[in-house]
Amino acid sequence: MKIVVTGAGGQLGHELVDAALAGGHQVSGFTRAQLDVTDAAAVLSVMSRERPEVIVHAAAWTAVDACEGDVAKAMLFNGTATEHVVSAARKVDARVVYISTDYVFDGTKATAYVESDIPNPQSVYGVSKLAGERAVDTTVDSIVRISWVCGYHGSNMVKTILRLVDQHDTLTFVDDQVGNPTMADDAARMIVRLAEGQRGGTWHVTNQGVVSWYEFTREVLHVAGLDPDRVKPVKTRDLIPPRPAPRPFNSVLENRALMNSGIPLLDDFRVPLSRLVHRLRLG
Repeated sequence: MKIVVTGAGGQLGHELVDAALAGGHQVSGFTRAQLDVTDAAAVLSVMSRERPEVIVHAAAWTAVDACEGDVAKAMLFNGTATEHVVSAARKVDARVVYISTDYVFDGTKATAYVESDIPNPQSVYGVSKLAGERAVDTTVDSIVRISWVCGYHGSNMVKTILRLVDQHDTLTFVDDQVGNPTMADDAARMIVRLAEGQRGGTWHVTNQGVVSWYEFTREVLHVAGLDPDRVKPVKTRDLIPPRPAPRPFNSVLENRALMNSGIPLLDDFRVPLSRLVHRLRLG
């Protein structure tokens, strides 16, 4: 297929381009500098020239706390920009795979979220990403929700943990927010597979395994050959200073649509985490 990837400079975008190339597809990846997705004319110009069959729309403003302080920018980059991508897709007869997030849920559910659960975002970031979801037509397009993404490219929690552990004797992370850590390369391969299958609808794509941020940090240190007991737990309410944007306490996304479709789920997160940590530590 001919695939266009927006946000190709991000940690997931890098992996999406690599995964699509590995799948034998013709791929054009556009970074933020190469394509301003908030510019409708620019989006239409690029898509008219490229004529893709699929647009994987990974471009987004993902700075959760910064979004909280700039509603207009968040809605422009995550909501309106997605409208531009979908509009251009319709004009060139392309499908859109829109990358969304666990933040569209309020995090209060006692069990894992499934694709059919009603979103109820509590942060500006979550509201803006839900606006993007509502811009797509799931009879044709796909929504892929991912969570707690970490990878070799860009900024993410694994890199933060490895940096902090070299600077501090102990690390403190919350133990009352739980989710599915998801490695960008694994997620990208599944997203490309869904694009290949021309599968519309809503999908949750995560690595398996549920942990808190405290437990995840201990796993990172364990894989890195360091002492996990250097990590101490804290409750979200006791964070100093508190985070500007509310985080979902429950970010667990059950991959029910994948299971119902007979698609094998991604590995437990510890498998790709080991791969990632060793790659990062070896430089």
